[in-house]
Amino acid sequence: MELDFGPAVRDFRDELRDWLADHLVGEFAEHRGVGGPTDGTAWEVRLAWDRELSAGNWLGVGWPKEYGGRGLGLIEEIVFEYEYARANAPYRATTNALDLLGPMILKMGSEDQKKRFLPPILTVEELWGQGFSEPGAGSDLASVRTRAERDGDEWVVNGQKVWTSFGMYADWLYVLTRTDPDSRRHKGLTMLLVPADQPGVEIRPIRNLAGQDEFAEVFFTDARTGADMVVGEAGQGWRTAMATLGIERGTTLLPQQLTFEREAESLIDLARERGALDDPMLRRRIVDAWISVRIMRTTNLRTIAELTAGRTPGAQATTAKLYASTRHQQVGHLAMELAGPAGQIVGEDYGLDTRQRSFLLSLAETIYGGSSEIQRNIIGEQVLGLPREPRP
Repeated sequence: MELDFGPAVRDFRDELRDWLADHLVGEFAEHRGVGGPTDGTAWEVRLAWDRELSAGNWLGVGWPKEYGGRGLGLIEEIVFEYEYARANAPYRATTNALDLLGPMILKMGSEDQKKRFLPPILTVEELWGQGFSEPGAGSDLASVRTRAERDGDEWVVNGQKVWTSFGMYADWLYVLTRTDPDSRRHKGLTMLLVPADQPGVEIRPIRNLAGQDEFAEVFFTDARTGADMVVGEAGQGWRTAMATLGIERGTTLLPQQLTFEREAESLIDLARERGALDDPMLRRRIVDAWISVRIMRTTNLRTIAELTAGRTPGAQATTAKLYASTRHQQVGHLAMELAGPAGQIVGEDYGLDTRQRSFLLSLAETIYGGSSEIQRNIIGEQVLGLPREPRP
């Protein structure tokens, strides 16, 4: 896949390509494409790679210079993400802070918060975990029960979070809490920055189907954080959370889409090896998988074009996550079917190959980042204007 973003950013693109060619070598090259938003493979290697990127001033290219970024524009950010994915570099270990928390603080944080937290993100000195989902509030974040009460110059936090990606590595957590005990649903929520290294925070890793423990559940028992650790306004945490998820569901899908393209090409190679292209029914399904990744590409390009033109992305941006997650699962099922009995055999110590790991991890894609059921409700109600689903 080749894209030309025009002469204005060609020098930036060439600089980035040259840097990646020079530095994506040795152990880093051996781990090309490793990891993902829910894949903790080769964590230490990826963390070292992030520090390499930091030394080259490639983290936060769009962040203001006063906080350690390059101060470049949206188009350069998009070019960076595209070229980074094109080089198949390791998935960044600090993506939670780079793609979600950092932009949230830039948009809604105080000046003190920007000066305190943004530079250590870019120098890979502090790692972050997202405290949104709860056992009873996954896709429906309005049901958050973790509460925070003001005690003088501090907030006291009690409750439980779950599915905290890479939470066991986090130095800090950004936590959606309920600060008004009489509030319901979207009202009375507050976004707090909470230090993880304290007696009131217990983090327990969760092992997934791929044998990894990149997820964690977090228990808060009278955990404390400063009164100035509110992002946005107290009681307006829903607005802050939605701004964060808006970032998450935007151009951050571009690297994922390129990964899916590689998997589709690999699927075709596997089908040729197994002689599956002679079967018209299998051939049709393989072509359908190939078409689906091209649809993802077109959808992303439309969104990028709207963003760079200063327009709010259209309906396709709302449907992108739902389409990508469901179609990727179908590609994974087809890959396992083509692999035959070999696809059911794992190596020593539960050693999975690339296709097996991708298939198992894809099973959660229709849940995290907003379940498919909730996504369909959003599309039906907010995009198509259909009547709201009856709620008790």
